Amino acid sequence: MQLDAIKEKINTGINSSEQYVTFLIKNETYGIEVLRVKEIVGITSIRSIPNSASYLKGVINLRGKVVPVIDLRVKFNIPEKEYDTSTVILIIEDRGNLVGIIVDAVSDVIDMPGELQDISELHTSINREVIKGVLNMESNLIMVLNPDIMLSTEDIQAVSEAEKE
Repeated sequence: MQLDAIKEKINTGINSSEQYVTFLIKNETYGIEVLRVKEIVGITSIRSIPNSASYLKGVINLRGKVVPVIDLRVKFNIPEKEYDTSTVILIIEDRGNLVGIIVDAVSDVIDMPGELQDISELHTSINREVIKGVLNMESNLIMVLNPDIMLSTEDIQAVSEAEKE
């Protein structure tokens, strides 16, 4: 699906908690509730934050608002890759704040194909608190992320200090 078509789906008023924006990191498909995705922007200049976690790439200026940006590859212990034309920043809502998450590519907006399955028994290098559950869609597993814990308390404090500078 074209990026413009995905943006249009996100911006229309017909979105519900039963829809997910899907995206790729490495060759894996992840999803996040469409209502939590505020917009999609291309890679832009990211100002680094000294002494912050390695996955916290820095902050961007989004129409006058400072938005922290994290690289999900780094957060999930997946080897980094150079950003390319498919790489985008999803601007999501995390506990009432905007946060940018860098992903390899956006795939689609899908309707939830069934029940969100618990992953408590799943063995993964990704912190289980970040994963809300798994969707099984036509034999393709989609890890659904919990957008409310993308940034730690320390990350939020580092961003706050960077805004003061």
